[in-house]
Amino acid sequence: MSTLLIRRATLLATLDAQRREIADGAVFARDGVIEAVGTTAQLPDHADEVIDARGQVVIPGLVNTHHHFYQTLTRAVPAAQDAELFTWLKTLYPIWAKLTPEMAFVSTQTAMAELLLSGCTTSSDHLYLFPNGTRLDDTIEAAQQIGMRFHAARGAMSVGQSKGGLPPDRVVEDEAAILRDTQRLIERWHDPARHAMTRIVVAPCSPFSVSRELMRDAALLAREKGVSLHTHLAENDNDIAYTREKFGCTPAEYAEALGWVGRDVWHAHCVKLDAAGIDLFARTGTGVAHCPGSNMRLASGAAPIRAMRDAGVPVSIAVDGSASNDSGHMLGEARLALLLQRVAHGPVKGPSALTAREVLEIATLGGAQVLNRDDIGALAPGMSADLVCVPLDDIGVAGALHDPLAALFFCHVPRVRHTVVDGRIVVRDGRLTTVDLPAHLERHNRLAAALLG
Repeated sequence: MSTLLIRRATLLATLDAQRREIADGAVFARDGVIEAVGTTAQLPDHADEVIDARGQVVIPGLVNTHHHFYQTLTRAVPAAQDAELFTWLKTLYPIWAKLTPEMAFVSTQTAMAELLLSGCTTSSDHLYLFPNGTRLDDTIEAAQQIGMRFHAARGAMSVGQSKGGLPPDRVVEDEAAILRDTQRLIERWHDPARHAMTRIVVAPCSPFSVSRELMRDAALLAREKGVSLHTHLAENDNDIAYTREKFGCTPAEYAEALGWVGRDVWHAHCVKLDAAGIDLFARTGTGVAHCPGSNMRLASGAAPIRAMRDAGVPVSIAVDGSASNDSGHMLGEARLALLLQRVAHGPVKGPSALTAREVLEIATLGGAQVLNRDDIGALAPGMSADLVCVPLDDIGVAGALHDPLAALFFCHVPRVRHTVVDGRIVVRDGRLTTVDLPAHLERHNRLAAALLG
């Protein structure tokens, strides 16, 4: 049995039921599960591992609900820098068609390293193309090595250009083969238990790259196996136009007709979700992964997060792919979410703004709710020991110590000091403990050059 003690935190934000913020805070965990939270004086004074968090804010690990890890290999590709979603995809599909199993493994660890260094302890990843022998297993094995809690989403594309879809035919798969492999992955890797480190998600890519039949059958498979469902929805105006032209309905109506609503479902983006769609998602508990950086980068728009929250839609924050955001910094993404709502949807004191503490809640408990988990997102007895310590001695937060928690989102915080996942210290003093990052990045950049060569 191993124990961990975090103590003397300048501020500990629990996100528990009372939303306690504890000065001189401490957390005690045993075998990856929190046993006690309180002041330093209230908790044990020793453990197998002890972290002195003086001069630091301690928060629950952030939860990233939508990513495309392989895209760390294709950041800032010149031909795609100024494109909207559909043109951007058509530009990059031929490059991604050269993806290999090694590239999938290495890019997963690159993306996870960036997330772990920026406050994230749990991430989903949506891998939807599998060329050259690439398998979802490559990403799962990479996650296990680096030590991140992982929801691996088995994506798929089955409708190529010859059938009216967006992707080229050479990157789509046979639908029966997609369902067989998805079932194999669930039976091989999915862990339904509390505190699970690996779960599988059923995740056909989007309405413009799979058939109605695959969407329907994927939902049936997920419900049979008791796993979650995930896809892209209502991302931009072209996405809306495609769904109306091909299916004669809105994206929300399409999702409802095929069984893609409910507490076991979450959709990425939803920038153009209309009032009826918001009402549907609220009534059914269907979740949203809000991707502000990507939505700005591709000029898709600003999702109506305030309206969703007010209606009761479960909302989370996600960095999205590193070729549409070009960054995977979770604290930075939460900051964008905070600021974008203020720009797009109303005054600070009005009904449309987000606060710093609300955006922290969305990035932690919101992510847990969207991933259908009750064991992450807060620091409380019985919860997973997933937490991060953010230093307050950086120049980016100088002058903001009167509210150090808000400083994490209003100010610039480049990296965290410590990251703990499942009670294991995977970032210590700003450095990964599980991967030799400089050597890893050299390998990653060689593979990126080969992919674009």
